[in-house]
Amino acid sequence: MTRVRKLPQRMCVGCREMKNKRDLIRVVRTPDGQVLVDRTGKKSGRGAYVCPSVECLSLAVKGKRLQKALEQEIPAEVLEQLRKELEGH
Repeated sequence: MTRVRKLPQRMCVGCREMKNKRDLIRVVRTPDGQVLVDRTGKKSGRGAYVCPSVECLSLAVKGKRLQKALEQEIPAEVLEQLRKELEGH
């Protein structure tokens, strides 16, 4: 009998919907305090997940949900990098 793997679910901080972890973009605060976009999903640190849409990112930033999830202010460069990636996505 084949075993079905369970896909990990995460909540988008923008729209607050549960989705497959692989469908979301992870933003991570590393142990040394840097905030980075984590494409691999494996960097160590506190992570927050956002849908790959500009609307969800805007909601997450406007409501300060991303900042609360990472327990730190998000640098403007990181937000700009995320926006550019999402617009090209």
